[in-house]
Amino acid sequence: MGAVGLQTHIWANNTRSIILLVTFPLLLVGILYGVQLMLMGVGFLPGTGRGLGDDMALAASWLGATVPMAFVAAAIWFAIAYFGSQTMVDMFTGARKVERKTEPDLYNLLENLAISRGMRTPTLRIIESDALNAYATGLHEGQYSITLTRGLVNAMTRDEVEAVMAHELTHVINKDVRTMVIASIFAGIISVIAELVFRGLMYSGGGRRSENKNAAPLMLIGMAFAIVGFVLALVIRMMLSRTREYVADAGAVELTKNPDAMISALRKVEGRSDVKGPDELQQLFLDNQPNGVGLEGMFASHPPIEKRVQALIRFGGGRDPGVWSGQPETPARATSVPSAG
Repeated sequence: MGAVGLQTHIWANNTRSIILLVTFPLLLVGILYGVQLMLMGVGFLPGTGRGLGDDMALAASWLGATVPMAFVAAAIWFAIAYFGSQTMVDMFTGARKVERKTEPDLYNLLENLAISRGMRTPTLRIIESDALNAYATGLHEGQYSITLTRGLVNAMTRDEVEAVMAHELTHVINKDVRTMVIASIFAGIISVIAELVFRGLMYSGGGRRSENKNAAPLMLIGMAFAIVGFVLALVIRMMLSRTREYVADAGAVELTKNPDAMISALRKVEGRSDVKGPDELQQLFLDNQPNGVGLEGMFASHPPIEKRVQALIRFGGGRDPGVWSGQPETPARATSVPSAG
């Protein structure tokens, strides 16, 4: 039976997230096994001198020692990334914290939304960029933050900015932010391991000649393990992003009771959302949809704006204003919003 209703979608997504995140340690083991096979193939690790099956069994036996070491290294990396995630995000994007006295209208909008859900107001941050985008970060109460670009603030009306804030606040309420940050950390670990291994093999490819008669098949099998693990990590990360954007769009409508504002905000963002940052951070954005098709679209971290708009029209009853011409409108800051407290 398919999920029915917003809360059911949230439960389904959270269950899927747990299952998918549990697979990351398994992927790490698979990649590590593939790396050992490749190192055996190039002669950096000793083989049995017998058949291919014996060499593969020997590599598997080493996992008893190498897996714990890999997990300890991953745990240290995870701890550093977990506690320093906001600082790193701000460094990558140039985001800065703002207060009510410097951005009163934006701050009051966010505060009103948070109060309506009985939660502590997240920190408000701004990126001085002409791009139109936003994202939420944070791992626990008191650390949550919502960031907007200056381009988005200037281009959108008050209702549209409120809808974007409600979208990001929904990610916070549904614990999407925590899940995505953790998934990004795991994906980053796997990505770096894969890159280091392949760079190391390329650099040392001519430095040592393997005498293992199984060198070629060991290399092929090892590369298959490593590549499959890396691709699955990428796919899992994309799946986590895609399934949540629809729910966050619906949550924004539930918070604001204004599907038209969410739709028009998405139309304005379309094709104007390019904010520089690592791939692991791009998936947190309101939009990160490439203009390309085929494989580029297949591996996009977000569903196309068109599909999100159609979903809002179908399930939220909104109206589509069409593609935005890019002409400026009355920005959000021009409207004074009374403080909720």
